[in-house]
Amino acid sequence: METIPGNRGWTPELDRKARRLEWLVLDVDGVLTDGRLHVSADGELFKSFDVRDGLAIKLAQAGGITVGLLSARSSEIVERRAAEVGIAEIIQGSDDKGAALGQLLARRGLDAAAVAYMGDDLQDLSALAVAGLSAAPADAAAEVRAAVDYATAAAGGRGAVRELVERLLVARGSWAAIVARLAAGGASRAADP
Repeated sequence: METIPGNRGWTPELDRKARRLEWLVLDVDGVLTDGRLHVSADGELFKSFDVRDGLAIKLAQAGGITVGLLSARSSEIVERRAAEVGIAEIIQGSDDKGAALGQLLARRGLDAAAVAYMGDDLQDLSALAVAGLSAAPADAAAEVRAAVDYATAAAGGRGAVRELVERLLVARGSWAAIVARLAAGGASRAADP
């Protein structure tokens, strides 16, 4: 996996940070989706989620990382998808993502170093600054890519979360065992992402 030109790649320092993580908090639109909103004539909202990212969330959980969502928008679609993949906490309708992430840390008794955050646009900058490890998809705003520890080669809604989770689990030494268990057909929380 390589990063897009102009972005820092994965480093030994990020391996060290990854080993300290307990949580991965994700923005939704532009990270778990490609950021586009589809609205029907009667006002029904649709979003597309990448199944690889859904599997990645389950793999992160299998590797000991709790996953949460933090979104400026509120959506029943997000709640449904979160339930499907077993996301522990959903924070929606938050105008100040940095404050919301800080409240999550306080509520859960977490140090900032124990949390990674992935966001894609300007409203994510405050949360990215709070997190111990920050990441962005390849197609994130330039200001966001410049501010994060790691920018993926994959775009938002197109496997960016999967790429980040794989990097985290490799750094933690659990990726090979998870893959081996799945390859052997062993029972896993990673079914049906």
